[in-house]
This record gives sequence, structure tokens and C-alpha cells, in this order.
Amino acid sequence: MTPVQWETLIRDNRTFRRKVLGNNIRDRFKNFRRRGSQPEQLQQLQTDLLAESALDSAYIILIISSCAIATLGLLSNSAAVIIGAMIIAPLMLPIRGLAFGALQADITLFRKGVVAVVVGTLLAIAIAWTLGWLVGLPSYGSEVLARSRPTLLDLGIAVAAGGISGYAKIETKISGSLAGTAIAVALMPPVCVIGLGLAQGNWSLSFGATLLYLTNLLGIALSCMVTFVVAGYTSMARARQPLIWTMALTAILLIPLGVSFARLVRQAQLETSLRKALLNRTVTFGRLQLLNSNTNWLTNPPEVRLSVRAREPVTPRQVELLEEFIKREMGQAFTLIFEVGQVEEIRRSEPTP
Repeated sequence: MTPVQWETLIRDNRTFRRKVLGNNIRDRFKNFRRRGSQPEQLQQLQTDLLAESALDSAYIILIISSCAIATLGLLSNSAAVIIGAMIIAPLMLPIRGLAFGALQADITLFRKGVVAVVVGTLLAIAIAWTLGWLVGLPSYGSEVLARSRPTLLDLGIAVAAGGISGYAKIETKISGSLAGTAIAVALMPPVCVIGLGLAQGNWSLSFGATLLYLTNLLGIALSCMVTFVVAGYTSMARARQPLIWTMALTAILLIPLGVSFARLVRQAQLETSLRKALLNRTVTFGRLQLLNSNTNWLTNPPEVRLSVRAREPVTPRQVELLEEFIKREMGQAFTLIFEVGQVEEIRRSEPTP
């Protein structure tokens, strides 16, 4: 066989494989949508979602336990405890119900989902407020503060997690991934932070947590709707209006989330520039070893906590000079707080003659 014939055979083989692969993908997608359009599958999904959206004693118990665990984890600044509360994820279930109810114009399912979400949210806020008031911490840790500054990244996480949650409902083979999805989107901790902020009278903290909660809720609902439409459980003509309304509400959140994301990028750039300026352009850091730095952007001016090791103590005058230098270099004032660990050389004693 000549080289030209070999090239023709290889090209025809590749074309045939692409056609077969494309046909297989299209056939699988058609079968996937055809299964969702079957009356028995649709009825089964509606029955399951009605059961999940019910405001019953089991749901209330899950809300109380999840909220208590999450709030105590936030107060103790323990990420492991907070993750334990995320796995329970009672709020995830009625959100899927109200999303499907909106698509199908099923007033009963939509109303049950909305009532379950609203009652669960208000109950969790009340429990978190009570625990925060009883404990009475003067300030909260990083786990609380981290849930008061949502950005566009959080919306992306909510959309992705909501899509997986909706798909896990119609595909039983991956239903086990719902726990991981709940951890990723984290509905309960922001609700608890709302209550903790109210307990302190910290309105900015509660507002930021409310924005994060709404971002997660709308992101999950929107992506669940899209998943149900793609799976063929409803027609695009019927789903158009609820999808438009949900996208419009989500678009409103893009403004504060975009501003917060731009601020996050700016803060990261400033922190990098600050570290470089301190390490490379100051005499003080020529004899210090920087271990870690953390910036609190909620104070004015921002506080930069620097963990260092030194053979000699850092004096207040040195800190003052460094703050003046940073203000000139960065065009913004910072408060520097040094956490100094003294370096001391210890050798074994000389043996006696």
C-alpha cells in the first residue's frame, strides 16, 4: 500500500471515529432528556421534592442541630466543627423543591419550599443570635469574618454546587456526592454569622453574611433550574419566565459581588507589595526573619500583624519609622503590629576537667 493510500485510510478512520463518537454523545444526551420527559419519572421527582420540602419535625431538628454545631464552631473558630455542620445541610433540600416548583408552576411545591427555607433561615438566625448573646465574645475569629466578604467567586461556587445538587437528585448513582456539595456551598454558616452579627450589633457583619447567603441561595436555585431543564423535566417554553426572574435577581447581586471581588484583588496586590517593601527595602527586616503576615482590612487604617523572629527586640520607634515608610511607598496608611519571637543560642556546657 502506498503512502498516499495509508494517509487516506488513516483520515477515513479518524472521520469515522469522530462520527461514531459524536453520534454516541448525541444519543446519550437524547436518552438522558427522554428519561426526564417520561410521566413516571416526572411524577417520582415531584413526589420526592414534596417530601424533601416538607416543614416537619425532622427538618426542624436538622435545622436546630446544624445551626447549633455551626454557631459553636464559628465561636470557637474551628473549621472542622463548621464542616460537620455543613454536611447536615437541611436548607439545600427545600431550595431544590422551590426551584422545580417554579419551573413547573407547581404552586404547592413552590410554596412548601419557600416556607421551609424562610422558617429554617429565621429559626437558625434566632438560635445563632441567642448563642452569640449568651457567650458574649468581644470579637470573632477569622471563620466568622471570612463569611462576611462574599465575592464573584462565591457565586461561581454556588452555581457549580447547585448544578451538582440538582443532577444528584435525578441521577441516583451520584447521590452520595451531595455531602461534598453541601460542604462546598455552605448554606448554614452564613445564616449563623447573620445572627452572631446581630448579637454584637455589628450591622456590616450581618449584611455581608446576608449577601453571601442570598448569593448561595440564588446560585443553587438557578443552576438547579438549568439542570432540570437540560434533563428534560420541563420544557424551555414553560421554564423561560422563572429562569428570567431568577437570573434577574442574581444579576442584582453582581454589583456588590463585583465590587467586593475588585477589592479582594486590590488587597492581595497591596499585601504582596507591602511584604516586598518591608523585606527588600528596609534595614529593620535585614536582621529579622518574617514567619507570617496577616492583614485585617476591617479596621481603619488596616492592621498588619507580622510574626517575626529576632535576636534583638523591635522598638516602638522602629515600628513608627516603618509605618511612615510604608505610607510613603504605598500611598496608604497601615498599622504594623509585631509578634516577636526571640532567638537565643543555647549550647551544652563544657565538661569539667
